[in-house]
Amino acid sequence: MKTIQKIFIGLAAVLLLTRCTTESYEDLSFLKSVTQPGNITAFFDITNDNSGNVTITPGGEGAGSYDIYFGDATAEPTNVKPGGNITHKYAEGDYTVKVVAKGVDGKSAEATFPLKMTYRAPENLEVSISKKIHTINVSAKASYAASFLVFFGDKVNEQGTPMAVGETLTYEYAKAGTYSVKVVALSGGAATTEKITGVVITDPFGFPIDFENPSVNYFFGTFGGASFQSAVANPAPGGINTSAKVGKYIKNSGAQVWSGTYSPMDIPIDFSLGNKIKMMVYADPALVGKKINVELEYAVGGTPANGVAVLKEPITVGNTWHELTFDFSANTGIPATSKFTQLVLRFDNVQVGAGEVFYIDNIRITF
Repeated sequence: MKTIQKIFIGLAAVLLLTRCTTESYEDLSFLKSVTQPGNITAFFDITNDNSGNVTITPGGEGAGSYDIYFGDATAEPTNVKPGGNITHKYAEGDYTVKVVAKGVDGKSAEATFPLKMTYRAPENLEVSISKKIHTINVSAKASYAASFLVFFGDKVNEQGTPMAVGETLTYEYAKAGTYSVKVVALSGGAATTEKITGVVITDPFGFPIDFENPSVNYFFGTFGGASFQSAVANPAPGGINTSAKVGKYIKNSGAQVWSGTYSPMDIPIDFSLGNKIKMMVYADPALVGKKINVELEYAVGGTPANGVAVLKEPITVGNTWHELTFDFSANTGIPATSKFTQLVLRFDNVQVGAGEVFYIDNIRITF
C-alpha cells in the first residue's frame, strides 16, 4: 500500500512539473542569414496601341514583396509579390517609377526608374461624309485613334467639335457654298493625323426649275441613251423667255424608245399647290407634233403608285419659246394632297432616237 502511494505521489509531481514548463521561441538568430533587399530592377512592357497601359515587373534580391509607386497622380502604391507584375494606365508624359523592395526582416531598399509614355500618331484615317441639301453627316475611323475633332469650315477661328470613336456628327450649314471639312484623329497625346475633304453644299432642288441659281444642282439623270445638259445658254432669248440659262434635252441617235431623264426632288412636287405643270419649250420645227412626257413618281406615302401620274403633250411651235401645260386635274387617281419626289421626262416614246434636241425652262406647278 505504501508503495502504491509513493508511485502516485511521484506521478503527480511529474505532471505538475510538466504543466509549469514554458516553451521559448525567442531565438531569431536565423535572420542573420537572410539576404537583404538589393539589386532592384523594373521591367516596363509598354503597349504601342495608345491605350497607355504599362506592365511593370519588379525584380531584385532578398525581397519578400515590392511596393510600386507609379509616379503619377495615384496616391497609394500597389504591392506585388516576387515574380508578379502590375498593369497601370498612363497618360502621355514622363514619369519616375519608384520600387521599394521589402525584406522578410522588415528592412527595405528602393530604386527609381524613368518611364516615358509617348502615343503614336493615328494611322489609316478614313472619313465618310454624306449630305442632303445643307446637312452633312460625318464619321471617321483610324487605327490608334482615341477620338476625333471635326472642323466644318464655315466659321472663322472655329473650335473643333469632339467626335467619339464610332460616333456620327450631323451638321447643318446656313447657306450653300464649298467648304473644307477637316477631321483630326487624336492619339490621346500630342500626335495627331488629319484629313481635309471638300464638300459642296447646294440649295434644295425643286419647282420652279429655271436653271438660273448657281447654288442649285439641277440634276437630270438619264437612261436608255438620252442626254441632258443643265444651265446651258438660252439659244433664242426673247418672247416669253428672256432668261440666260435653260435645260437641253438630247435623244441621241439610237437611244431607246423608252429613254428619258429622272430628277429626284429635294422639295416634293406638291399637288396642294396646284395640279397643272407648265413647261416652256424651244424646238426645231421638225419636232412639232412630237410629244413630251411628264411623269411624276415616288409619291410620299406610296399613293398614287408610279405610272399613274403620266401625261403627254405635243410640241406646237418651231423655233419659238412656247408653253406646254400638263393638266393632271382630270386624273381621279391622284389625291389632291399628293406629293411626288421624282420628275421623269421622256420624248417621242414611240420612236428610237435620231439625235433630236430641244430646250426646256421654267417648269412649275399651278392651278
